[in-house]
Amino acid sequence: MRIDVLTLFPAMLDGFLSESMLGRAQEAKLLEIKVHNLRDWATDKHRTTDDRPFGGGAGMVLKCEPVFAAIEQVQTPGCRRIYLTPDGTPLSPALALELSQQLHLVLLSGHYEGIDQRIREKIIDQEISIGDYVLTNGTLAAAVVIDALARFIPGVLGEEKSLTTESFTSKLLDFPQYTRPAVYRGMSVPEVLLSGNHGEIEKWRHAQQVEKTQSVRPDLLK
Repeated sequence: MRIDVLTLFPAMLDGFLSESMLGRAQEAKLLEIKVHNLRDWATDKHRTTDDRPFGGGAGMVLKCEPVFAAIEQVQTPGCRRIYLTPDGTPLSPALALELSQQLHLVLLSGHYEGIDQRIREKIIDQEISIGDYVLTNGTLAAAVVIDALARFIPGVLGEEKSLTTESFTSKLLDFPQYTRPAVYRGMSVPEVLLSGNHGEIEKWRHAQQVEKTQSVRPDLLK
């Protein structure tokens, strides 16, 4: 799978993409990620990528020219061109899974007050939000999308079973996890986890999931 990220702050992704799971996925050729600086497609000596909004208002807006040129250069036939924006479709496990099955994604990071509407209408296929809040720029949102979808690419996770037991996979939050030692500062691991009875362990874990979801995210149970 290939992912191209278009951003004004490419250095923000350097460490993130080279470490841990994503770093190993790229080394194993399971994932190819290229980060591009939008200013490389600016045509003036100041490498201008933004301008004041027509009609007035605070902030600046990303211009058509560099964004159109960047996307048109990196896109491939059939790729999906995505704009990261707070008013997009919410990211979910189902959407992450769908994205992981694409061959090529182009992720455009929004900045300032957003991008020229003509970009959204003519050269963007999908708009995605990672939550109901606003970031200083969309580069972090692109990082979240990459991390979320990469976990669904076969071979990226060391333990594929974790995909079926984690939070939100079944509309339930995750169950508590414990490891050695069995007793620490007077706090003991629940006896059922030490019993070796896998049937009872599964029942306990499911009950814990339901209880946690009812307490923290009851909306998921509706």
